[in-house]
Amino acid sequence: MDAEWLNLLQWPAMVVTLAGAWLVASSQEGRRRWGFYVYILSNVLWCAWAWHTSAWALIALQAGLFAMNLRGADRNED
Repeated sequence: MDAEWLNLLQWPAMVVTLAGAWLVASSQEGRRRWGFYVYILSNVLWCAWAWHTSAWALIALQAGLFAMNLRGADRNED
């Protein structure tokens, strides 16, 4: 199996993470909520890349951040 696409996965993961940060910084509740969901997507992307590269600490970090992003989405309010 050609794993080159998995090596490239870090770039969309990085872009999605930055998009999540941009949205979470918004003063609008809806955008902030979407930011947490975008962050959750970035957690999944980073885990896929980390699994491929055996970066176990990164997977553990993303699992913790995933839990915090779920909490943030749930508690998001103006």
